[in-house]
Amino acid sequence: MQTECIFCKIAAKQIPVEPIYEDEQVIAFKDINPAAPVHVLLIPKKHLEHLLAAGPEDVGLLGHLTATVGVLANKLGLAEDGFRVVINTKEHGGQTVHHLHYHILGGRSMKWPPG
Repeated sequence: MQTECIFCKIAAKQIPVEPIYEDEQVIAFKDINPAAPVHVLLIPKKHLEHLLAAGPEDVGLLGHLTATVGVLANKLGLAEDGFRVVINTKEHGGQTVHHLHYHILGGRSMKWPPG
């Protein structure tokens, strides 16, 4: 755990959230600044600064994160109409919290390009 990382503190239960989904490896919760009617963050409990910080030892975790997106899409009622998954990486990618996280957005039609 990175002591100053807000998502590490959430994963360690030092900052309370209402989990939408949780298991040994990941936790999902509502984004406090939603950009869509449904906006959930899915984070690994293991600290990875961003997607590029993942190594060969993290392949299973990355697969689990991606599979969990489907679980959440079904649970949140997004599977039928569709949704968007975003992983912001580093400054130019728009990453503001330096802990890998997936944004799952839905509940409305998405535009392209995203901005």
